[in-house]
Amino acid sequence: MQRTAMTALDRHPEARIIRVQLRQNRVLKSLNPAQRQELEPMLEIADSPKGESLEHQGDRAMEQYFIIDGILKRVVSNAQGKEMILRFAAESDIDTSYAAWRLKTPLPYSIRAVTKVRTAKLSMQHWAEFLERHAAIKSAFEFEIMKLMSEVMAHTITLHLLDAPGRVQRFMRKQAALANQSKQEDEVLA
Repeated sequence: MQRTAMTALDRHPEARIIRVQLRQNRVLKSLNPAQRQELEPMLEIADSPKGESLEHQGDRAMEQYFIIDGILKRVVSNAQGKEMILRFAAESDIDTSYAAWRLKTPLPYSIRAVTKVRTAKLSMQHWAEFLERHAAIKSAFEFEIMKLMSEVMAHTITLHLLDAPGRVQRFMRKQAALANQSKQEDEVLA
């Protein structure tokens, strides 16, 4: 399997288009030009193949991900290897280990590529330092984290209440665009 290729944003051959894509990110779209200029040198662009783990359950070194292209999933595993998907995230979304980082606990889940994925990422330390310098961005980001955690909690409860066919039907209803995108990529790769 091909491993993740990483390049600093300012040296990336597609930097111009990536900057446009980052302006569409739900967390980054409110940044002003000076804030973008401050953040961009910290960003690495990572291209990860389908199936690769970006973060591992139990990790303590954590990163902030801004999804440019593709789909990520958040997965929790038990000691026997049984997995439960907690959420999916796609273009213009984020995935993060912010709560675990702030609580100084190991990451309670893994983050994996469902499809080929391109992200802009930076260490949680650098992201937290950036947030501390920009109170309005920090407040908006933390609100997004609260919404995300609420969605994960509702999803987890629903998983416990539905049987397998019910879970598939719920996924198809709530995540139709992601299901179609993943299916299309599988057809291209076949």
